[in-house]
Amino acid sequence: MTTSDERWVYGFGGGSADGDASMKNLLGGKGANLAEMCSLGLPVPPGFTITTEACVRYYADGDRYPAGLDEQVRAGLARVETVTGKRFGDPSNPLLVSVRSGARASMPGMMDTVLNLGLNDETAEGLARLSGDRRFAFDSYRRFIQMYSNVVLGLEHHGFEEILDDWKDRLGVSNDTELSADDWEKVVADYKAAVERDLGRPFPQDAGEQLWGAIGAVFASWMNDRAKFYRRMHDIPESWGTAVNVQAMVFGNMGETSATGVAFTRNPSTGDARLYGEFLINAQGEDVVAGIRTPQSLTRVAREEMGERAPSMEEALPEVFAQFRDVAARLEAHYRDMQDVEFTVENGQLWMLQTRNGKRTARAALKIAVDLAAEGRITHEEAILRVEPASLDQLLHPTIDPEARRDVIGAGLPASPGAATGKVVFSSDEAERLGGQGEAVILVREETSPEDIHGMHAARGIVTCRGGMTSHAAVVARGMGRPCVSGAGEISIAADQTSFTARGRTFRTGEIITIDGSRGEVLAGKMKMVEPELSGDFASLMSWADKARRLKVRANAETPLDARTARGFGAEGIGLCRTEHMFFDADRIAAVREMILADDEAGRRAALDKILPMQRADFVELFEIMDGLPVTIRLLDPPLHEFLPHGEDDVRAVAEATGLPADKLMRRARELHEVNPMLGWRGCRLGISFPEIYEMQVRAICEAVVEAGKAGRTVLPEIMHPLVAKAEEMKFLRDLTDRVAKQVQVETGAAFDYMVGTMIELPRAALTADRLAENAEFFSFGTNDLTQTTFGISRDDAGKFLGAYIDKGVFEKDPFVSLDQEGVGDLIRLAAERGRRARPSVKLGICGEHGGDPASIAFCEEVGLDYVSCSPYRVPIARLAAAQAALARASGVEREKDR
Repeated sequence: MTTSDERWVYGFGGGSADGDASMKNLLGGKGANLAEMCSLGLPVPPGFTITTEACVRYYADGDRYPAGLDEQVRAGLARVETVTGKRFGDPSNPLLVSVRSGARASMPGMMDTVLNLGLNDETAEGLARLSGDRRFAFDSYRRFIQMYSNVVLGLEHHGFEEILDDWKDRLGVSNDTELSADDWEKVVADYKAAVERDLGRPFPQDAGEQLWGAIGAVFASWMNDRAKFYRRMHDIPESWGTAVNVQAMVFGNMGETSATGVAFTRNPSTGDARLYGEFLINAQGEDVVAGIRTPQSLTRVAREEMGERAPSMEEALPEVFAQFRDVAARLEAHYRDMQDVEFTVENGQLWMLQTRNGKRTARAALKIAVDLAAEGRITHEEAILRVEPASLDQLLHPTIDPEARRDVIGAGLPASPGAATGKVVFSSDEAERLGGQGEAVILVREETSPEDIHGMHAARGIVTCRGGMTSHAAVVARGMGRPCVSGAGEISIAADQTSFTARGRTFRTGEIITIDGSRGEVLAGKMKMVEPELSGDFASLMSWADKARRLKVRANAETPLDARTARGFGAEGIGLCRTEHMFFDADRIAAVREMILADDEAGRRAALDKILPMQRADFVELFEIMDGLPVTIRLLDPPLHEFLPHGEDDVRAVAEATGLPADKLMRRARELHEVNPMLGWRGCRLGISFPEIYEMQVRAICEAVVEAGKAGRTVLPEIMHPLVAKAEEMKFLRDLTDRVAKQVQVETGAAFDYMVGTMIELPRAALTADRLAENAEFFSFGTNDLTQTTFGISRDDAGKFLGAYIDKGVFEKDPFVSLDQEGVGDLIRLAAERGRRARPSVKLGICGEHGGDPASIAFCEEVGLDYVSCSPYRVPIARLAAAQAALARASGVEREKDR
């Protein structure tokens, strides 16, 4: 029940504040830092903050303000009036305020702001008299009408811009600064007339009505489309709400000794330790960010580097600049991090309007963290916590030059990071053919399947019309380090597979496109790229992270290139080698199909004998690359029909190429067809139905161990049986593995160690983990399939409704991207407990896509798993995330002890 004694408003200014920087969750980042700056004695215009809890209550109560807020806002205003000596709504001495949003997490540009609030026909005249500058007063009034009309009344900016442009044309001027006081009065009259014409009512003149309209608009902006999208992209919960900051206006548009600007205490792109930013003389804040006028550099050095003629702030306002430089340095020292600050100069007086930890590129974050540690401002542990693990993707893949003009022709999901340019191709065979000739190609498909592996490998990037963040295309592309845009539904591929159409434009085979896998965009033409650079700062941070973490980090890899890439990125073994990917190579797919078409066991074994030496050679190469590190090899998992052609044309082409009978191929494909193959004849069900398949694979592994051992390599093989649900299955497979291994040991006279385990990817396996542990020495949680089977959701089809589920609050995040810790996580926790109870030495890890997700890695640390395994290019991300999880867990333990 709401009571009026609940506190919704916290004041600041006049040398004191009700809050401080530690109250970010309640006051939002902006409000907490304004209070902190006041406490530091910095020049901050007075104001008050309406708490995030008021916003949360506003939505919980059906868009109604909580009881007591009205009187607390009046009291907050009264305090500001006392500090400034002005009165809100008083024509003779008007107090004007800004109304800004301020969530606990920085969301630049996502929510709404109103400046100059309190102006009306009477207070504009009062401001003109008080300031002695009529032009300034009516410039401020026209800005307020435009901003308030857009943010609060819902009118579009362009109508006002057309009025202003029309006046400039009539007056023969090009810059706003050339309009006189009389000109601005006429513009104001036209603005007010436009509002009344469009809304059927006059522009509001009552200051109180204006204030509550702006407060309501800021609350409403928490739920606008751009804010929702930003929250999804940055994992910011809707339940946090936003604060509202009401602050006395200071004016940067009062003449040549007034200015406004934005600055960073270090370069947010490179991390260089020098002041970076822009300012404008005789302007208000939105002029700097809106591109209305060209901003000027803050420092003389920056102006000279940019070749600018307009003076820098250092040159135009040297005394104020010196004061500002000192304040900026003081703020960075206080917060011990790079700061993003906003300021205004009013008639030579500096005012600080905001400070926050600045947004930065991954490259800058890395340099700033390492530099601050070297300067002794933060510890190595704090440096580890300063870099967002997922942002390291920017350092590991090429990216589009941020200065390049982007011609976006389609958008989908950012399935695999990086950027690539190439010719459009629609078939994997064509991608392989052109790739072999050195051509750069982009493979565009409705969706991909395991049969497309060769084309995906040959392509520089992949686009699919269907599929989600964990679809086949997304998972394989991430593993290969290829950029991928999946689920690009607005791209329509022609029936003849020679062109696609998107946004009214058609692109044919061979035309050049660029994809941005980090943003999920497809662009026309060739774009300029920025190549990744792994600096010494990267190595320093990774070495600190490795000392801090407990979890081992392995990679999902089955090709020599994947394995070398993974080892280069610091992987401590292979956590998942998918042997089926090896079967699709052109030189062995025919033998695989021969095995599937065989009428009896003898025929299957004859075909498998052809595959054995190829598999053995694959494993030898992997063991040599991963010398001294564990390699977990998953035996054949997908259903057999995935290795067969399906359409009549495909069957005919395969028959001609291999000499296999077309009618038998088609008949066998029909026999193996399944309504729900994900839950069908796959995984260990194949190994039990056709033991000879798994026998061949175990033999290939064991013979490879012997061969690599003779070459002086230390081999640590882990043989993993997929899709086990029952203890009886596990016993059958353990016996099969031990029997074949013993045969190889007898035949070769070589002794070797190996481990046998299973993937936990079915709820029943998790629930009966104690029984499975009787014959399994390790569990690897296959969280992709465990999520599918726990929720009963197909990850390839989930994209059709997951967006709606997230928008409506059913899911906070896509469970295929970040582990569902409540349901799937409970199964993992339970399986770990039961498995360890039966076999205390059982090794535990995860090898699904979640192995590279920082939030999921934190869960693995909490549960006490031994390792995570992820795609090679996510290994550094996992190393850093594992270190952060260990530090967070340790600090949590310490806090518990403190209590």
